[in-house]
Formats: sequence, C-alpha cells, structure tokens
Amino acid sequence: MSAQVVLLVVVGLILVIYVSKLVRTRSVRQYAPTEVAGKLKGPEQILLLDVRTTQERSFQHITGSLHIPLQQLQKRIHELQSHRNREIVCYCQSGSRSLSAALILRKQGYQAASLRGGIVDWNFAQRPL
Repeated sequence: MSAQVVLLVVVGLILVIYVSKLVRTRSVRQYAPTEVAGKLKGPEQILLLDVRTTQERSFQHITGSLHIPLQQLQKRIHELQSHRNREIVCYCQSGSRSLSAALILRKQGYQAASLRGGIVDWNFAQRPL
C-alpha cells in the first residue's frame, strides 16, 4: 500500500471514531449549572456525582456530591445501586469526563446526565453579581 492510502485509512478511522463518540455523547442530557442548582432545590432528588480525581476534589467540590473518580467508576458502580431510582448528574472539571461517566452509567441502566461545563461553569454561575 502506498503512504497516501495508509494516510487515508488512518484519517478515515479517526473520523469514524470521532463521529461515533459525538453521536453517543449527544444522546446524554447536559444540564446547565442553573438547571442543576434548581434541581437540587426541587423535589426531583438528583444525585451529583463528582468523577474528578481525589486531588481535584480536595481543592473544591459541590456540597452534597458523591465522589467516584472516572477511572474507578466501572469497578465501583455497585456503590450507586441505592440511587437507581434517581437521576445521576455527573460532573468533572470542564464537562468532558462527566459525559464519559454518564455514558458508562447509562449502559448499566442508570438514568444519567452531565453538568455542562463542569465545575468551572458551576462556579461561574454561582458567583455573586
């Protein structure tokens, strides 16, 4: 095979992977920080799941959230069993890892969503005007 054919195959595979991930993540509900804040005050009983590292969480976290780092989620998913009847809203630093976590949870039958923009946008939305 020529170098051009190999390059086209590689680019094609990258494109397929990207589009596949885009389609999967678009299926995950993403809430704005103001929506999550409203849900926390309302009767809906959502669970916030922080999927950042322990070090990131030690710096700052959303009060009342549960912590399971994304890298440990598959091994520790049983810890969420008692929350099966609740919507789980995952969050991370900027919103990328939380989408991955929500996809993992949805594959296991949980109702899961993501906090759009992560804790960065949460902090921005919570700041006093």
